[in-house]
Amino acid sequence: MSRIASTIAAAVETPSVVISLQAVESNIARMAEAIKKTGVQLRPHAKTHKLPQMAQRQLDAGAIGITVAKIAEAEVMAAGGITDIFVAYPIVALSKLERAIKLVQSGVRLIIGVDSLEGALRISQVATKHGVQLEARMEIESGLNRTGVDAAAAPALAQQISKLDGVLLSGIFTYRGAMLSGSATMDLKAAGHEEGRLMVQTAEAIRAAGVNIRDISVGSSPTALYAAEIEGITEVRPGTYIYQDVMQAAFGLCEIDDCAGAVIATVVSRPTPTRIVIDGGSKTFATDVQPDKAPLHLKGFGHILGDPDAVFERMNEEHGVISVQADSPYEVGDVIAIIPNHICSTINLHNFVYLQHADGTLAQAPVAARGLLE
Repeated sequence: MSRIASTIAAAVETPSVVISLQAVESNIARMAEAIKKTGVQLRPHAKTHKLPQMAQRQLDAGAIGITVAKIAEAEVMAAGGITDIFVAYPIVALSKLERAIKLVQSGVRLIIGVDSLEGALRISQVATKHGVQLEARMEIESGLNRTGVDAAAAPALAQQISKLDGVLLSGIFTYRGAMLSGSATMDLKAAGHEEGRLMVQTAEAIRAAGVNIRDISVGSSPTALYAAEIEGITEVRPGTYIYQDVMQAAFGLCEIDDCAGAVIATVVSRPTPTRIVIDGGSKTFATDVQPDKAPLHLKGFGHILGDPDAVFERMNEEHGVISVQADSPYEVGDVIAIIPNHICSTINLHNFVYLQHADGTLAQAPVAARGLLE
């Protein structure tokens, strides 16, 4: 039966997210130690936790800086004392570039993404106006078919960017996830090695064209350790590992017990012996990682702690529908814990989380960078 500790049930309103700090520290240490052995630098993505205090824990364990996706997230992290930030996204709006300049002027080492000459020209325009230099990394398209320049076109674009005033092209980066030869895969080692080799080859071509880039930044939580094994890779950017989730467990990267974040929900109805309904739906749980999709083939939208037979089958905005065994002892009012399939998108739905200390006490923490889309 999946009733949670009565102390937690009494302390939180549901639905809420509880984060085990013991699991967080263990996950941080495990990744930091593994990456350190490769000689590659670790720059975690803050998309998972969106909390400066979690970023600081990662830095304290050896990370050189953090990664974000938005200027607004960078501003929140900088306000929280983080001074080395990579915005791994093409920044093209002049207003956002002005904000980037302000961060640089405040003493932050800020790196931004670029994947076009037009984007680089905009960076140059704003940077030269203020008499500063903005550090940029060129994004390389490596299989997801979204942002990023084709590897074959990267040397010529790098030459063009390197000639612009106010722009320091310091490296290249990509995000690929668990993909191999253009398709989703469970062979994480092969995927990481392929990603690493592609990026090293691209960097070598850029250098051969006369542009002396330094950094080659790659890697997601599933592939980071394997990509780091390729000689020439300088940095990896895993994110989910700090909390872990059902998806990472399905990849074999962790056990369910390693998952730091759980959604705490209340059973509000048991309309039939084999169905319970909780007070959390699509406004509480991420729906971007669907059940039964290759290559993971997850069972339901999350793992109900203590009840492996229960299946989180479907949800509406405010209702989560879970199939259970007819003889299971769920009652209306029970509080249960569910590990979501994807913790990153789930965290972004919540204004705050509860941090659980080793002694069981809880502290509420606002998710400082949630919902920052600009």
